[in-house]
Amino acid sequence: MKSFDEIVVTRRGAIGMGLAGIASIAGLGLVGCSDTSGSASTSAASTSASTSDASTQIDATAYDALIAAGTTADDATIAASTWATKVKEAGKLRVGGVRTSTLFSLLNEVDNKVRGFDAGLFELLTRYILGDESKYELTQVTSDTRESVLTNDQVDTVFATYSITDSRKKIISFAGPYYTSQQGVLVSASNTDINSLSDLAGKTVAAQSGSTGPSLVEKEVPTATVQEFSTDEEARTALEQGRVDAYVIDATLQMGAMVSNPGKYRLLDEYFGPTDPYGIGLPLDSDGVAFVNDFLQKVEDDGTWAKLWQIAIGDRTGLTTAPTPPTIGETSTETN
Repeated sequence: MKSFDEIVVTRRGAIGMGLAGIASIAGLGLVGCSDTSGSASTSAASTSASTSDASTQIDATAYDALIAAGTTADDATIAASTWATKVKEAGKLRVGGVRTSTLFSLLNEVDNKVRGFDAGLFELLTRYILGDESKYELTQVTSDTRESVLTNDQVDTVFATYSITDSRKKIISFAGPYYTSQQGVLVSASNTDINSLSDLAGKTVAAQSGSTGPSLVEKEVPTATVQEFSTDEEARTALEQGRVDAYVIDATLQMGAMVSNPGKYRLLDEYFGPTDPYGIGLPLDSDGVAFVNDFLQKVEDDGTWAKLWQIAIGDRTGLTTAPTPPTIGETSTETN
């Protein structure tokens, strides 16, 4: 399948989430790019979010029912893992994550629950270990703090669209990958000057500090000026105020911004950089890696992964077929 979420789709580096070879994205009007180069395969250099009519609201009833139906581990499985045993004895899973990612982990201020693709996975993991998906404690993280909350034992795990890189693997360990992405370029909907990656030359480009964006922009467009921000909101605010010309970060996050702000942004259909495998952060050399990988394999094999994708992403972007998840334990990491 080649669809919106083929930024994640393939097992060996093909672009996923509709970014690779997609003809169009229903409701978003997004035109895809080449499987091999990440460059535009159509005459249109970019597409607008102004045609979006997909609901930005997740189906909370379907989501909650799916999580509540998640499997639970038996005592022997828990006892075989030091990491899982610690969580079980504490009676809660301490998660590093976010509350502001439209598709991956968004707080509903009415019922005070977070829902999304990442949120669903850590809630399913909570249920798997503790038998109750509500027994987690969520600590807000940024790109800059994801490693430190693990190394300081503030959390047991991090779920935050967390790219697996060689440099990070020296500090922490990763389970997964469970998803993949590439870098996308977001501009204001009114911007007609930037239609390709090369148009960033001489421009001021926002990127999140601690993410892979700054080094990738410097490599691909050395004459661009990179301005770093701590959060996605700060970077997009700078874009909206005209303090930067474009914003570079994982295309999955860009898609979420477009869904929740129809007509405000334009996403170029040229994606760049290595395929980013998203992993689940764990303490360095923790046996939790094997435990969480086994959990991930179970939710993929029983269809829960695909159902969660459909509710959290597919139904909200007009897509009807879930992508193939990446092979667990198989990563191709960048070294920047």
